[in-house]
Amino acid sequence: MHSLNHHSSLDAWLAHLMSIHPSEIDMGLTRVTAVAKILGLTTLTNTKIVTVAGTNGKGTTCAMIEQVMAKAGWRVGVYSSPHLMKYNERVRVEGIDASDEALIEAFCAIDKARGDISLTFFEYATLAGLYVFKAAKLDLVLLEVGLGGRLDATNLIDADISVITAIDIDHQEYLGDTRELVGREKAGVFRTCRPAIVGDPNMPQSVVDYANEIEANLSAVGYGFTYQQKTSDWQFSGQSLSIDRLPLPQLPLPNAVTALAVVEQLLPTVDHDTVRASLQQARLTGRFETYSEHPLILLDVAHNPHAAAYLASRLAAHKGRRILALCGMLKDKDCQAVITTLKDCVDAWYFTDLNCDRSANAIELGSYLSGDTPSNHFGSMNQAWQALNQDMLSDDVVIVFGSFYTVAEFKNLDQE
Repeated sequence: MHSLNHHSSLDAWLAHLMSIHPSEIDMGLTRVTAVAKILGLTTLTNTKIVTVAGTNGKGTTCAMIEQVMAKAGWRVGVYSSPHLMKYNERVRVEGIDASDEALIEAFCAIDKARGDISLTFFEYATLAGLYVFKAAKLDLVLLEVGLGGRLDATNLIDADISVITAIDIDHQEYLGDTRELVGREKAGVFRTCRPAIVGDPNMPQSVVDYANEIEANLSAVGYGFTYQQKTSDWQFSGQSLSIDRLPLPQLPLPNAVTALAVVEQLLPTVDHDTVRASLQQARLTGRFETYSEHPLILLDVAHNPHAAAYLASRLAAHKGRRILALCGMLKDKDCQAVITTLKDCVDAWYFTDLNCDRSANAIELGSYLSGDTPSNHFGSMNQAWQALNQDMLSDDVVIVFGSFYTVAEFKNLDQE
């Protein structure tokens, strides 16, 4: 029996949680729901729950809903994953990351409640988030799905509003290898007679079929809400909420649209200026984040083809400037498709190995480039950055991308 308790450090707890379940991913809700029931976490009284699934855009959609609703006076909690720099980022209460003490208290309670039930690291994390949120007595909790939806630990609690941001193929071994199969897994967060909001303009039929089967109140882009982008602003039109002269957000516009479709359900009378100000301010670390202006260094966690295509569209705004890419990826991602999607935007590549077991090999990443695009390969982030730093000119654009690990390792260079 382990001897961790309230006096143990958060790092000690996290190391323990990583070691106790035989597999990192173990889909299914039976075990985690049993423990949630013991802890009274299957419902949060007087708290609206919004569960957000999707291949990309979950974090940014949650960040924008959080910003608008907090500005409107609601007390909001957000559960997200993975974290970039510190585990505490996964549980945010009123804009502030949970303290070590709050998380340790939650882990102690879960450990006591679970008896001999084995939980994965993510299941522990989800229960801890719900435990912290319940204690905080919030108005709204946003739950970002970890993987899929139907069997994800976040789905143990019934959402008042369910969301799918975008549907693309990722994690095929768990979710299937077609958009129809992936869509069906993600639609598992829908609930009967409750709003189900889909931000993907090309929604698979499986999502519609499942929504009809369980009689969820489905609304999607072009079917329940629409938007129109103009040169310098955009407008949103929903069933009861219509706002014009919205500022173009720093975060992806389709996710801002999805966020407003959720806000409309929560607070149809929301003040329009509150929405405008919130969208202008909303940022999320590692999502097309501006790290430095001269030279322009951008950080993005894009790690699948759908996210790479969005990144390419953003880089197009810098056409005419030299673009250098510092890229590290995980070997279980579709590395070839990501690099192929971005190869025409980038003038020189600096590939790096990442400091984790799942790292793709930098030389192999370089092999996906064809033609005469210069590429360099390095064994560590530090080496890659030193080399790029020497080649970089003040009017260049540098994009650091490929994984949460890549962005985290780059940010950690500051602290070395």
